[in-house]
Amino acid sequence: MSRIWSRLSAMLRNRTFMGADKAGNQYYVRTEQIDGIMKEKRWVEFKGEVDSTSIPVEWICWLNGQRKVAPTPEEMAILEARRQRVKENVALLKKEEEEKKAREGSGRKITSMGKGDGPDLKSFIQQLPVASEVDKSGEASEATSSKRTKTQEEKEVQDQAKQEPESAEPTGSGASFRPGTWQPPT
Repeated sequence: MSRIWSRLSAMLRNRTFMGADKAGNQYYVRTEQIDGIMKEKRWVEFKGEVDSTSIPVEWICWLNGQRKVAPTPEEMAILEARRQRVKENVALLKKEEEEKKAREGSGRKITSMGKGDGPDLKSFIQQLPVASEVDKSGEASEATSSKRTKTQEEKEVQDQAKQEPESAEPTGSGASFRPGTWQPPT
């Protein structure tokens, strides 16, 4: 029992006050020997209700050991002023954006790039077989496909490429692919 009491009192005596944040939370450190190795223990004592969201990022980094030195009050004041400037700039940008939208009016076509937009299917549709290549029954004629030679297929692919407008979307079925010949669009 005395061993537990002495250990508890040593923990309270050996703690060093490192600082406080503007919410009133106090931060402490204690160095103790565990298994022959000196380890540093860091903790926070909350003022009032325990709310981990009230801890500033700089103090969280110090508690987790990502910072060796505790944040100073001057550093905290500078960072708080910077955060305030960022909030003001964001509000100013939002206001300018709203004014710009109001000036442009509702005559402008609204395009969104959100998750709800689907892919551009124009290039996919261009790759579908033309109705003349498919029999009335909907199935390709095996006799015609076996008679076609490789050069005829290449000519058809080249003719299709001439007819279709160029786009950045990849097109083709792979029949015209030649390794090492592809160049990005300019």
